[in-house]
Amino acid sequence: MPCSEKRARKLLGAGRARVHRRYPFTLRLIDRQPADSRLQALELKLDPGSQTTGLALCRVAASVDGDGVVHRVMHIRFLMELVHRGRAIKQALQARSAMRRRRRGNLRYRAPRFDNRTRKAGWLPPSLQHRVDTTMAWARRLCKLAPVTHIAQELVRFDMQLMQNAEISGVEYQQGELAGYEVREYLLEKFGRSCQYCDATGVPLQVEHIHAKARGGSSRVSNLALACAPCNQKKDSRDIRAFLAQDPTRLARILARAKAPLRDAAAVNTTRWALFEALKGTGLSVSTASGAQTKCNRTRLGLPKTHSLDAACTGQADGVTGAAAPVLVVKCSGRGSRSRTRLNQFGFPRAYLSRSKTAFGFRTGDMVLATVPNGKKAGTYQGRVAIRQTGSFNIQSGKPGVPTVQGISQKHCKVLQRGDGYGYACQPSPYSTTKGNEACGLGAFPLRPEGRSVAEQLG
Repeated sequence: MPCSEKRARKLLGAGRARVHRRYPFTLRLIDRQPADSRLQALELKLDPGSQTTGLALCRVAASVDGDGVVHRVMHIRFLMELVHRGRAIKQALQARSAMRRRRRGNLRYRAPRFDNRTRKAGWLPPSLQHRVDTTMAWARRLCKLAPVTHIAQELVRFDMQLMQNAEISGVEYQQGELAGYEVREYLLEKFGRSCQYCDATGVPLQVEHIHAKARGGSSRVSNLALACAPCNQKKDSRDIRAFLAQDPTRLARILARAKAPLRDAAAVNTTRWALFEALKGTGLSVSTASGAQTKCNRTRLGLPKTHSLDAACTGQADGVTGAAAPVLVVKCSGRGSRSRTRLNQFGFPRAYLSRSKTAFGFRTGDMVLATVPNGKKAGTYQGRVAIRQTGSFNIQSGKPGVPTVQGISQKHCKVLQRGDGYGYACQPSPYSTTKGNEACGLGAFPLRPEGRSVAEQLG
């Protein structure tokens, strides 16, 4: 059962427990017999998102009032936010594809192989499958550490046409913005056959991406505009806010025409059922709830909007306690690359990478504690390490606004937990008023004794 930080310190100080895992902080009890262990049922609640998924472990206290109405109060025991890296995966795949295409043009002809590969039913792109896989990995990990008996998922669906046009209705859902137009004809009429950056007319016009594709922009018609060749080349892939910094009126007009990107909403819509089917594979009972119900619970209870607290408000929640608990932020960082070289701008190798991923007993991704006794960088640092063969390491804390500490000698470093593809940081609760490590305690998970199932321990 998750316990408080104070109880965890007492168990460790009395020699009744050992540290089993650092993130999330888990204790292994060594003096308790299976017959003495009685656990309470916990619910694992999920708030899936495109960039961040909220997870919450809650103990549910159900009571029945005089009218026979069941009230469910959620006692939050653990909060966590899982930061995905789906966008980084997509960019890496696009870069690899571009490099291969460039090499194929320079070298002998290589026939493309994309047309002779089959995809199984339910296939998702790697950037979307990553969201499902990492969420499931942490759901299974928390189910091993705590006596979870039920899983609740927010099964939200975004109406992307309504997000673009708040007054859409009826047959407009079937027509769309380009009904009766070709894309180029639509853009010429929309922008009056003139360049949107310099208002030039009577010159050849080009299709321009307002938010450049190199920066993640899409080819949706709301992100397209017309520009003359000089303006298009001058803007290139620059951010439009920097390009039109001297003309705020024109910038405001262009941004008002462009719609908000919908890639995050599309990612959630695409992966919601895949995650639901994967959760059912755990063998636990799984329930779903709408996003409107989550928002209603959060507003009624007066809680701030965070991913982890949204997870706690998923489903029926007549009350929530423990919302001031700190949040463990877990960032998907990967386990490194198998690449043995670096590539230049044309896609050809330019450097050699060592085959050894270990230096002085450390690997990139290990969570370390560095204590520097003197010098410019005297102090204590804790975080994810990036190694060098020279023994000069970098330590990244993972906390927003805290820079990476560079040039820490390996002799000052101590491994806290071996790298597992994730970076860990603690984020204080919005309600917390304390500072430092006391506000960032990760709680504790004393492991249940071996030899008895969860059902047996719950009686």
